[in-house]
Amino acid sequence: MEARQTNILLALLFIGVLMGAVDIAIIGPALPAIQADFDMTGRQLSVLFNAYVLCQMIGAQLLAKISDRVGLRAVYVFSIGCFALGSLLLSFAPDIYTLYTGRSIQGFGAGGIFPVAAAVIAARLPMERRGPALGILGSVWGIAFLIGPILGGIFLRFSWQWLFLVNLPIAALLMIGAFRLLPTERPQRNTPFDLAGTVMLVIGITALVVGINQVDTNAVLASVFSWQVLPLLLLFAVLAPLFWKREQLAADPIIRPGLFDSRQISTACAVAGGAGAMQSAGVFLPTLIVAAIGITEADAALLLLPGVIMSTVASPVVGRLINVVGTRLLVLTSLVLVTSSFLLLGRGELTLPIIIAANMINGLGSAGLVGAPLRFIMLAEARPEERGSSQGLLSVCTSLGRLVGAAAVGAVAASKGGGIAGYQSAFAGMAFLAVTLFVVAALLKSRAAEQLVSDALPASASA
Repeated sequence: MEARQTNILLALLFIGVLMGAVDIAIIGPALPAIQADFDMTGRQLSVLFNAYVLCQMIGAQLLAKISDRVGLRAVYVFSIGCFALGSLLLSFAPDIYTLYTGRSIQGFGAGGIFPVAAAVIAARLPMERRGPALGILGSVWGIAFLIGPILGGIFLRFSWQWLFLVNLPIAALLMIGAFRLLPTERPQRNTPFDLAGTVMLVIGITALVVGINQVDTNAVLASVFSWQVLPLLLLFAVLAPLFWKREQLAADPIIRPGLFDSRQISTACAVAGGAGAMQSAGVFLPTLIVAAIGITEADAALLLLPGVIMSTVASPVVGRLINVVGTRLLVLTSLVLVTSSFLLLGRGELTLPIIIAANMINGLGSAGLVGAPLRFIMLAEARPEERGSSQGLLSVCTSLGRLVGAAAVGAVAASKGGGIAGYQSAFAGMAFLAVTLFVVAALLKSRAAEQLVSDALPASASA
């Protein structure tokens, strides 16, 4: 593939992922304006936010799997189209139910963008170029949270609808570019689509997400055994083994159980779930900063910028280092950094320099946990015909980790009475989780990227 065409392709993928990531970053500033326009309660705002999260998780696995069956270009265009349609509905919504519908469609489309983008990189780039390309995609999230508030401040001067309308011309250009540049190969699949597995997966994820979001972190046990939560968690507990049994029997399963025969894939999924949980702890950091040094919430949010900048800068570097030191060392080093940051926050004296240093260390470590290394492992280990679904699986693991982690941090903080002591206990718990993940990640193969390239040459050639 020509260098110029490759660069254009990477730019296309980068902008697509950035569009979805920025939308997550700017929804926060838009919520007060949306609430005022529709006279929404706090509960209704929560539904609006969670609809996106839920549908994104479903879209990540389902659209990624469909891309393995019908081709990457068709699903990427469809994902961008869904995102644009959701944006359009949000912009002209006459009532809150249209808002819910638009946000759900938008989330479903966003779920397919990143996994398909990663699968395109595997299909179009040789192994030695995948790490740097995935590193560039990984930097998108940091960039999104840097420019998201700025865009929010600009467009909210006119109306909150412009935050979503701006997606429409971008989506149109992305769809045109995708038709020209993305691979057109369509796998030959004669096996029936796993409809039963899909239904179980959707119902199970919905039950788990809604159930976790109903948990009151101030009274965890009481809320877990309430009628709003317990039936949903029980439904998930019943469906999980049934889904697993179904996937073992399906001709073309949504998630092939054999994927987990690979120690690399099983370990990567476990680390991704834990990384998501630790990432969710950052949501509570401004609360801890406000309580610890007595500044405003706006100033506390600004103190997160050094960590975001560090993660943004480090992600492409981590991607390039895959070709030098391999994925195992990068993941282990990242976990050491994240452990150090949580220990500073959970056990250290919370002064301004300590908080900034911990945030920067965490940002540096996060670049190796939610960026290129784990996705590289999945691409190297999965069969060429299931690259999309493997990337979707990793996204779902990370999202589930975020949900459980956010609930856990809130519960621990509440059990300690909240305030500084409560949140420090929660961050100390995250440090323990990071140490546990270090032990798990030590199971990764200690192969350098050059060995991965030679091992994967037949798979790459067949792609």
